[in-house]
Amino acid sequence: MIEFSHLKIIQSLDQNGTLTEAANALCLSQPALSHQISYLEKKLGIPLWQKEGRTLRLTHAGKLLLDVANQILPALSQAEHTLKAYSEGCQGILRIGVECYPCFEWLNAVISPFMRQMPGVDIDIVHKFQFTGLEGLLNHHIDVLVTPDLIKKEKIYYEILTEYQLVLLVSHDHDLSNCKRLKPESLGKETLLSFPVPRERLDIFSQFLTPAHVEPAKLKQIESLEIMLQMTALNRGICVLPEWLVDPRVNEMKLRKIKIGKGVYQKLYLAIREADRSIPYIQRFKSVGQSVADNFNG
Repeated sequence: MIEFSHLKIIQSLDQNGTLTEAANALCLSQPALSHQISYLEKKLGIPLWQKEGRTLRLTHAGKLLLDVANQILPALSQAEHTLKAYSEGCQGILRIGVECYPCFEWLNAVISPFMRQMPGVDIDIVHKFQFTGLEGLLNHHIDVLVTPDLIKKEKIYYEILTEYQLVLLVSHDHDLSNCKRLKPESLGKETLLSFPVPRERLDIFSQFLTPAHVEPAKLKQIESLEIMLQMTALNRGICVLPEWLVDPRVNEMKLRKIKIGKGVYQKLYLAIREADRSIPYIQRFKSVGQSVADNFNG
């Protein structure tokens, strides 16, 4: 009863807001789109939209159908890409989900050796999800997920790629530059620079500051690693990053690396669907990733 075109219509209406803009996006005339909407509502026997001036608002039934569209359409799109890769002679396509900023740095070092070892496998990298990375994995939008979070879920298997230490970085002339081991209260007057992720996912809070009931003077979120390091070197803030990520840059940028308390550690995981664990190119991706991580930590 519900067809592919119906899912495209409801998704386009949600994304574009008005009938005119949705019709343009779908390369349809406005009367043709209106007719298809009426036909779908008649078939289902329930209204999917309500007009509010020039805009359309989804009913509860419409929102349910939109949720279905947001799950099915990406999966169909990925299937088309995979089939196209097959038709072009590829052995497969590995869709990699990435859920943290340092993960990109790790992935940059993995892609080249992996593609050299598996020339018949194409890759696709996804870092913006309609839902969460784990849901993307469960819904087959991606094949593997690189993540710092282990969330136990049926049919999902986690492989540890690496374990690493987080360190505090300050400029060479910062007041903390000679500190051997950081105490929580030392950050009470500092501007802490971080990637734009929810603070509950920042280990410096969950493992170090929050248990000691300490807050930094300011939390400033920055997307670029290089800008974050430059601001730290110029005494515009301090930052906490994986040791393996910053070691190549510490001397060049005249930064000081400080141990956080007794040590704040993090793991990087590769999440895989249980049914896909034995796929050869996924196994190769895991082994290459672990080898690259060992080189970082060595």
